[in-house]
Amino acid sequence: MKNQLYFALLFLGFVSCSDAPKLENEKGEKTNYDVVFREKLAGKYEKWETADNSFKYFYTYTDRGRGPEVTEEIKLNSDNYIISESITGVNYLKDSISENFNGVDGSASWKNPMSEDKADFNGKALYFRHDGSPAVYEIIGQLLTASENSKVALYPEGEVELVDQYSITLSDSTSLNLLMIKGLEMIPRYLWMKNNEMVASISGNLHIVREDFKAFRKELQSLQGTYEDEYLFKIAKELSNKIDKVIIKNVNVFTPEGTIVNNQDVFIEGKKIKSIKPSKGKVLNGTAQVIDGTGKTLLPGMFDMHTHNTKFRGLLHLAGGITSVRDMANNKQLKQLSAQFDNNEIIGPNIVIFCGIIDGSGPFANQRNVVDNLGEGFAEIQSYKDLDYDQIKLYSSIRPEWVKPLAAKAHELNMRVSGHIPAYMTATQAIEQGYNEIQHMNMLFLNFMSDTIDTRTPLRFTMVANHGADVDLKSKEYLDFVSLLKSKDIVIDPTISLFENMFISKKGVPSPTYSKIMKRLPLIEQRAFYSGGLPKEGDKAALFKDSYMNMLNALNDMYQKGISIVPGTDGLPGFLYHRELELYESAGIPAAEVLKMATINSAKITGTSDYLGSIEVGKNADLILIDGNPVENISDVRRVEWTIKGGTIFYADELYNKMGIKHFK
Repeated sequence: MKNQLYFALLFLGFVSCSDAPKLENEKGEKTNYDVVFREKLAGKYEKWETADNSFKYFYTYTDRGRGPEVTEEIKLNSDNYIISESITGVNYLKDSISENFNGVDGSASWKNPMSEDKADFNGKALYFRHDGSPAVYEIIGQLLTASENSKVALYPEGEVELVDQYSITLSDSTSLNLLMIKGLEMIPRYLWMKNNEMVASISGNLHIVREDFKAFRKELQSLQGTYEDEYLFKIAKELSNKIDKVIIKNVNVFTPEGTIVNNQDVFIEGKKIKSIKPSKGKVLNGTAQVIDGTGKTLLPGMFDMHTHNTKFRGLLHLAGGITSVRDMANNKQLKQLSAQFDNNEIIGPNIVIFCGIIDGSGPFANQRNVVDNLGEGFAEIQSYKDLDYDQIKLYSSIRPEWVKPLAAKAHELNMRVSGHIPAYMTATQAIEQGYNEIQHMNMLFLNFMSDTIDTRTPLRFTMVANHGADVDLKSKEYLDFVSLLKSKDIVIDPTISLFENMFISKKGVPSPTYSKIMKRLPLIEQRAFYSGGLPKEGDKAALFKDSYMNMLNALNDMYQKGISIVPGTDGLPGFLYHRELELYESAGIPAAEVLKMATINSAKITGTSDYLGSIEVGKNADLILIDGNPVENISDVRRVEWTIKGGTIFYADELYNKMGIKHFK
């Protein structure tokens, strides 16, 4: 269950390609695009001219019952800047959106989820909407290619830059331009253009392709991937600092027991911790690099136990102090990316657990590794085992009667089984039929509602939002369930921060999940966090909050009863992980215990505790330096100065700078 609102905004794009001349449509004639999500046709994007310099757009796609549906109208001035814009429809989570902008006679007024305001406007800056169609990106591409300094001012603030432009010839001899744009979001946005029209955007799992170019989509994806890789290879060379011998002097060390030992000298040689000794005020090894750790805390590299890795997200993990991750569902080429992380060709964490996903067919299928029958499910499990994967994740469209035999097959191959609870099934039933682990706190709460809920749909969120407050943590039903978790040694992966954003955030107000870091982020990420999560009107806001608070109560209760809990994000790397840890502490779990979950406990669960997860002589020197003491103030985990992984030190401020993010200092 990805934080899809964030990553749909992060990876939005558009596509098309052909040797045909620029489309000279008559007014009212539509230009049509396919919207492809996870390799399936998922929607459409349409644009057409309604009058001189006036255009209308329609954009929609579906993702397991979610997805936007937007109608947009734009009028441009003679310099191609927006002077009028209106947007209506629903966002990814199906909440209503309404936004407008008008700029005329030296002033502009606007109403969007962040504000309703007016200011001076000279018609030389581009208003950038919150939710909407891909139209604004095409306009940005046009403005940037015409700009003398390769920059365009945004309104009311911000700037985008054309970092690079590649002239590329396709296999049919069509010539296209690939634009690399920075300033909008944490990763570069790539736009394919021809004759000043948007031809294509290949962005993660979301591709928007003009119909006459859809046959070239995979070719465009491959070509763009080469340029993306070159960019990331360059960053890795620039920001990687190999270490030989290092002494971190007079630093406070977090122990495997969850305590702090003050004023220690930690000696690292290559990739290993060689010694840990009380600081005596002088350095005996004159050949070692000395790092002053006075007043700071040395932590083991942390584990994010629920990730979906891409080549662009690795920088965020390391900048946030996360050196090891479990990947909880990805494509079958993940081992290649892991090797690039391990070799530091691309900056990223150790992927210590590989989890393959399987879903059943149907209208709400996950769209990756979908099976139509049990035999195909067995074959998928075997294929993952052959790729040396460790775990199988079953998803919401798996038929309930398949769970027991699929789990048995995975266990036969020495693989763990986890996942969502399939539709029309309860968590209790899934555990009794072979689950070792459950993802997401909502899946636990659904256990107390019904086995008739179609959890393939957004009901898996809205049912818990509406009824989670009614789950009685003293009831026999709940206590029996927790006893089952304990007796079966079931691991819980709550991703509680996702539900704070869904249930608590309000439209037009900064989400509490991200409010501490929003101003550090680029434009699009900031705006995503004003959208308000699940639709909530009137008394629903209070009810949803009560349901969320009961989730926190259950989290603490499960901790108190000895249930294994692992911190993971399933969303924005680094920053969301920090929030996850803060929420565990706010639920009542002591900060030291939260940090143990993030380090040594996760290492034990992933089978890596012999060499990761704690600061001990002989273990790998995967370490982070914190400006503060997170045992006393858990939020200090946000104050990462540097991360060491695999014999290389990475400075957080440099990593963030490459992504257009401000450091905490």
